[in-house]
Amino acid sequence: MKRILKLALPGGIVAALVASVLATTHTAGATSSAALANEEKPAFAVEDYAYPQADKIETERGLRLKRGDGHITLADCGSADGLLEIWGRKNDRKVCFRTVGQSGFLTLEVPAVYAVKGNDYDTALEMTADGGEKKKFDIGRNEWTPVGESTDPDGREHMLVEIRTSK
Repeated sequence: MKRILKLALPGGIVAALVASVLATTHTAGATSSAALANEEKPAFAVEDYAYPQADKIETERGLRLKRGDGHITLADCGSADGLLEIWGRKNDRKVCFRTVGQSGFLTLEVPAVYAVKGNDYDTALEMTADGGEKKKFDIGRNEWTPVGESTDPDGREHMLVEIRTSK
């Protein structure tokens, strides 16, 4: 015959014991879930500043966009006011960029650039002339500025390789 031992405990103590058992069980489950979650977490993302979908843009538009901080982005010309306009002789067209934030940078390759229309930002361009000579150009706010071959005494083509902006 089985004997059942009955304890006479006040209700508050019973409630405390039950809560303690439940909390211990829940904590143990959480610990094992946390350990499992730690094993499944992906590695930390490291920003490499590579321009998103650069290969697709190069294939579709013939522009090589390399790296940037996200504050200078390719835009459809005419899609908004205040775009930075880059005029190049290759493909006889302009390329436009939207600028946001206090400052920005973008490295790229746009061949045969000869003029730029600034926007509301102070803009500095770095270009390389045929032969590798580096040149810098400051672009006036909301002004047309001749750059590259239009300022070169020898009329050499210049590749735009970097844009920097600041407010």
